[in-house]
Amino acid sequence: MTGDGAAKWRVLSALAVAELLAMSLWFSATAVAPALSAEWRLTPGGAAWLTMSVQLGFVAGAVLSALFNVPDLWEPRKVVAAGALAGATLNAAIPVFEAGFPATVALRFGTGMALAAVYPVGMKIIATWTREDRGLGIGLLVGALTVGSASPHLVKAFGGIATWEPVLYTVSGLAAAGGLLAWRVGALGPYRAPIPKFQWRHMGKALRLRPLRLANLGYLGHMWELYAMWTWIPVFLLAAYAAAGGAGVATAAGAAEAAGAADPSAMSHTPFAGGGGFGLEAAAAIAAFAAIAIGGAGSLAAGWLADRWGRTRTTMASMIVSGGCALGIGLFFQSPLAVTVVALIWGFAVVADSAQFSSSVSELSDPEYMGTQLTTQTSMGFLLTLVSIRLIPLVVDWIGWRWAFTVLAIGPALGTWAMWRLLRSPEAEQLAGGRG
Repeated sequence: MTGDGAAKWRVLSALAVAELLAMSLWFSATAVAPALSAEWRLTPGGAAWLTMSVQLGFVAGAVLSALFNVPDLWEPRKVVAAGALAGATLNAAIPVFEAGFPATVALRFGTGMALAAVYPVGMKIIATWTREDRGLGIGLLVGALTVGSASPHLVKAFGGIATWEPVLYTVSGLAAAGGLLAWRVGALGPYRAPIPKFQWRHMGKALRLRPLRLANLGYLGHMWELYAMWTWIPVFLLAAYAAAGGAGVATAAGAAEAAGAADPSAMSHTPFAGGGGFGLEAAAAIAAFAAIAIGGAGSLAAGWLADRWGRTRTTMASMIVSGGCALGIGLFFQSPLAVTVVALIWGFAVVADSAQFSSSVSELSDPEYMGTQLTTQTSMGFLLTLVSIRLIPLVVDWIGWRWAFTVLAIGPALGTWAMWRLLRSPEAEQLAGGRG
């Protein structure tokens, strides 16, 4: 590697660490949903709003940022730093001011808006440092986002089971540190270019132009699955471990009934047999952290592969694996080891293709409306997650946790079909340097 190449990857690696720390805010309240549900007597639908409010805030922030060309008006590294520090402040305000549920939803909405200044702008900085290896560069950033999103579950496992406030304080501190690091290391690279202004009239091209429509359908299928899996996998694993009963786990009274409940607070604080106080919730939190964080490796692997094998083939392979896990994880519901292994495979595949959909839209769009198309894609995807996140508790009420995730397989099935059609189209030559 040349000296310039080594310098580039030092910057990109440091920026990825900054993004990892900042994006830990995303699931900070979701990670402590059982404790908050118990304290505020939330229904499963109420608990879902701890994540859904962030999704809505992110969409609002992304559209406003694009509409007012925020990264063009201010230096991008300062935008990322400001977003991370603002998000950290809003997140910490929940325990500082002892916010109730309505105020917490509002603060989480604001946190989502702040994060719209972190991830998309960080992706733009990465793009100024990469060209032929852009898939790997964006994969690195998505991998950092993934590990950061998982981190609150690890914080919870080692200090947030009995009480939720330390988790929010810790994660807010991490995010603030990430913002300061981004300010220090997030300089633009040599391939900088102005991003075209957001133009409402170009939004309809996302579904009107066939190649963009197919790429966006692939992305929507991916997003239908991704955030619902990330939101509910901790509760699913907790239910599965409780349902295992005698298979190495001693459950407290009523745990079997709790395993079929949609209310996460019903399954808290159940100890392992002889576990010395190390409970089911801590075990589920660690497993959930691993299942989400392993997607960081998946993003890097898919980024490397997409630059060589093509974006459509890489996304199809990823969605076939992740959709199969959504369908099949229930088969292993009463085997803690097996269900954890499947969750790890699912977590590796479910986010691996994420960056490639954005890359595909950027390659299929004319420069005049590329920025608008990327914002439109992001907004549609995150709005769709509101449906799938809220759907899971309803399915649990109907058929229980064991088979609740099967409805998520609809997304990767649609996405795989769309990317297969895109691969067979003439426009596939525009992707990944002609590799499709």
